[in-house]
Amino acid sequence: MIEPHVPAPPGSRPSWGGSGGSGGSDTPPSGGRGTAARLPVRPGVGRFLVLAGVFVCAACGLVYELELVALASYLIGDSVTQASVVLSVMVFAMGLGSLAAKRLRRFAAAGFGAVEAVLALVGGSSAMVLYAVFAWTGAWTGGWGGLGADGPRLLLVAFSLAIGVLIGAEVPLLMELIQRVRRQDAGGAVADLFAADYVGALVGGLAFPFVLLPFLGQLTGALLTGTVNAVVGAALVLGLFRRDMTRRARRLLLAANAAVLALLATATVLADDFERAARHAVYGQDVRVAVRTGAQEVILTGDTDGRPLALFLDGRLRVRADDERRRHEALVHPAMSGPHTRVLILGGGDGLALREVLRHPDVRRVDVVESDPGLTRLARHDPGLSALNEHAFGDARVRVVADDAFRRLRTTPTGAYDVVISDLPDPGVTAGTKFYSQEFYGLLRRVLAPGGRLVVHAGPVLAQPRTFWTVDATLRAAGLRTVPYRVGARDTGRAPGPDRTAAGTGRAPRDWGFLLASRGAPALRLDPAGPRPRTVTAGSLERDARATARTRIDGLPPSTLVHPRY
Repeated sequence: MIEPHVPAPPGSRPSWGGSGGSGGSDTPPSGGRGTAARLPVRPGVGRFLVLAGVFVCAACGLVYELELVALASYLIGDSVTQASVVLSVMVFAMGLGSLAAKRLRRFAAAGFGAVEAVLALVGGSSAMVLYAVFAWTGAWTGGWGGLGADGPRLLLVAFSLAIGVLIGAEVPLLMELIQRVRRQDAGGAVADLFAADYVGALVGGLAFPFVLLPFLGQLTGALLTGTVNAVVGAALVLGLFRRDMTRRARRLLLAANAAVLALLATATVLADDFERAARHAVYGQDVRVAVRTGAQEVILTGDTDGRPLALFLDGRLRVRADDERRRHEALVHPAMSGPHTRVLILGGGDGLALREVLRHPDVRRVDVVESDPGLTRLARHDPGLSALNEHAFGDARVRVVADDAFRRLRTTPTGAYDVVISDLPDPGVTAGTKFYSQEFYGLLRRVLAPGGRLVVHAGPVLAQPRTFWTVDATLRAAGLRTVPYRVGARDTGRAPGPDRTAAGTGRAPRDWGFLLASRGAPALRLDPAGPRPRTVTAGSLERDARATARTRIDGLPPSTLVHPRY
């Protein structure tokens, strides 16, 4: 936290009466910095109200920080990087704001009111402005390497910097105000102020993921937080310290807060329309389903007027109906060459990998472990998606488990499955990094029956070779032998709707990379007695495996839970 400036005690102890004039003149009130405030209430009540204001403002400030982190992670991907950038810039800016506020301590009441009005406007509107830039420019894709030429990323840094400066400016001004209410020793004042600040931060930090985000969403949640911030800041200053300000200052502050509240209220009313327009700008005009399941945002587009169905999860293109069969046939069928009566699918809530597994008639049981029951529910009941997966979830051999894959594997008996299919998000997505760790693959090795096979979707080979071969190194470090292969997308670089996706992928993948693994040397082949895939042949698998091997990067260390390499 920022070390506040503690004002020096005045030369003589002030009188604590609250009757010193009406404050109606246009000249500043007598007594500047360190002079007792002329309160309309008793000092004890005034002190309580200041600390209550500190509590609310701290809660709002932390919500702004978390909002920027969440939005940046959603739009750019790699939540660790986004959290590091936003929070480090904010903490640095808080120091700048604390230093800058030293010049405002003489006008602490008016200064604090102005800071809160600006903070409410900037923090409350930040999510909407950033999302608008993303939706109508699409310029957030890629890494931070091109930061110097990337205006939207600089805008994120600018918001972090501005909000941090304003939050940092609060502490010295509040310290001045609380000392004007009732002077006390510096240590006691700091303890009281920071206690209220930290408790408020706790409430804001818990309210964001458990109340604001699930019930209001990112945009409305930020706007409502700004509204609360403006109301509390204005009420504290205009209600408690109005006699410390000139009439002109009070009028300007009242007008500024009224304008801020009007803007935030208007934005809140229009938030739903704005979100629909922005969603159409991102995904095209044929958005058919848009739901937040609690775990992620699920978007379905197309499947009407000849447009192919496309499924987006948190902005990332997951399924494209006109090309998904190549991916899922390549993922499933090589692993099914051998015993496959008991199959485990990790992820795969869209039901498309399950569809390919069920094409093998001698499969007796399939367990699908999907952490998002909302996605599997959509895959069961949406006409377009259920038709694409051929109503796979209605098969009596299928059991769906809504659980975290890591937690589920820890309680799975040894040797429980002949085939394990890992159809999880790419390793570059921070939330899924643990599913590409040596520890996770150690659990998978344990649940494989003798002669069992594991197949892992390891991301695009051509676009991310280092990530792909790190997955390979991690599997081998877990005691598994691997065969790498890939399959190319049919229409390179083309995505449905706008030619971009959220969260850093930029375009539809050029290829999909897979790793077939087992305790012994796995053979990359198709089951001669099994069904014939439509898009994959034994010859194409062999050619793709040779092409994939030529991209190998040797000497990469494995990824672990405590040392992720992706």
